[in-house]
Amino acid sequence: MSIDKQSDIAANLQIGPTTLGMVRIYVEAEGVDLPLDFEPEEAEEIAEELMAAAKLARNAADKSKDRKPKGKPRRG
Repeated sequence: MSIDKQSDIAANLQIGPTTLGMVRIYVEAEGVDLPLDFEPEEAEEIAEELMAAAKLARNAADKSKDRKPKGKPRRG
């Protein structure tokens, strides 16, 4: 599966600090329990990447809306 392909997989995502000073991203899905621990600096880099991706996705969605024809096409 590529990053640009839609998925029907449902998962729960939890993010929070650990008692050891790490940032944990915890992914839980059917048959998967995936704890991912990051140094605070790494977590900040991930947050920046998420913000940049959200901005690009928003721009792509806006462009997609602009391309849709308005109203019904006329027939001659």
